[in-house]
Amino acid sequence: MSVELTFLPDKVSIEAEAGESILEAARRAGVDIPTGCLRGSCQACEVELEDGETICACISSVPLGKKRITVKIYSDPTW
Repeated sequence: MSVELTFLPDKVSIEAEAGESILEAARRAGVDIPTGCLRGSCQACEVELEDGETICACISSVPLGKKRITVKIYSDPTW
């Protein structure tokens, strides 16, 4: 089942498969999400979903049961 992911602020959209990591989907779309440890500990890849939930893109998967998800990417100049 595919889900449309839209990455803000650039408004880049891609079809992603449920279970695929949000980080991998972003990379396929040419969207850069900063990373560090790739295990969720450092929180460098933290993004915000449209409902306000904050997640780590490296360890979070595209969920089942949704048709569209908006992902807001932060830019932290100190990282």
